[in-house]
Amino acid sequence: MYIGEIAKRTGASPKAIRLYETMGLLTHVLREGSYRVYNTEDVEFVKLIKQAQQLGISLTELKKLVVSRNTLDWYAVIELLDHKQRKVNAEIEALKEMNKQISMYRTEIEECLKNL
Repeated sequence: MYIGEIAKRTGASPKAIRLYETMGLLTHVLREGSYRVYNTEDVEFVKLIKQAQQLGISLTELKKLVVSRNTLDWYAVIELLDHKQRKVNAEIEALKEMNKQISMYRTEIEECLKNL
């Protein structure tokens, strides 16, 4: 399949797919003349790239995990996911603290307004 078809199947733009290839995320893409030809394995890998991006994993981080044609170092993926999860948990805790402070300030302001 050509780039338009893989774009339709994955939701990635043709420009993004070319970027994945340039970065070495999609490797050994076949060519027919000047056209890139993708297979179902490429489709699944582009979907995986998009899922990783939705989890906050950058293309650069993902590139470090590629070991061969559309294959990742899954142990390194687990380590990266653990790191991302710790980061998310820390952000959640910071947001909870911020939420407590907002509630406290709101209560104080409401008390001041009652005394006017």
